[in-house]
Amino acid sequence: MMLTILVADDDDNIRNIITHYLKKQQITTFEADNGKAAIEIVRQEQPDLIILDLLMPEMDGYDVCREVRRVSNVPIIFVTASGDEFDRVLGLELGADDYITKPFSPRELIARVKAILRRVDNSSMEITKEHPYTYDYGTIKIDVDRREVIVKDTKVTLRPKEFDLLVYLAKTPGNVYTRETLLEHIWGYDFFGDIRIVDAHVKKIRNKLNKVGCDVLRTVWGVGYKFEVEAVPSIHQQSAGT
Repeated sequence: MMLTILVADDDDNIRNIITHYLKKQQITTFEADNGKAAIEIVRQEQPDLIILDLLMPEMDGYDVCREVRRVSNVPIIFVTASGDEFDRVLGLELGADDYITKPFSPRELIARVKAILRRVDNSSMEITKEHPYTYDYGTIKIDVDRREVIVKDTKVTLRPKEFDLLVYLAKTPGNVYTRETLLEHIWGYDFFGDIRIVDAHVKKIRNKLNKVGCDVLRTVWGVGYKFEVEAVPSIHQQSAGT
């Protein structure tokens, strides 16, 4: 299947350079020079990945990312002239998958694109191979097969990486994992981005769980994160087709 990527940047030269290198990789590209056009292309074409500039007319990259995340989990790479830490962290918290600062090497950008798409493909494969387990901790139940999280009979919707991160922590309650370990197991060895993407995902999971009265993720300062509940888990292996 032909891959499609949206390149959204108001700088014609930047768009031309990125699309040139993407087309050399046999990737079909769509282009937008403002935020509203980018949103419209996402709705109509449903690209496999978005390369998104932060500073654009009509709607900036942050607003585009917010709007896209309401309807899609498509991977997003922010490309911007700003190297400020606040901008990087905010982008990750809004749901971006990676962040690259201008000026950048087109080859590095292509490498990041390939790494993200490879992780998406691997995640899809793992869903079909995953043993159909349900981790039941009383107040929270995690159905690995259906990729569902239920808290007090309320379904909590998590993005793919949020779910994978929660499951990894929930498998061994009480164990503390460093950001580096979580990054390696959830995002992979070839992840190029900011390690604080782990913090951003944990924050999003917490916010979603807290809204339904569930508080199971703990920060161990200076070390990392752990999953902690008082109840002993009941782990059920479901029969096929259930």
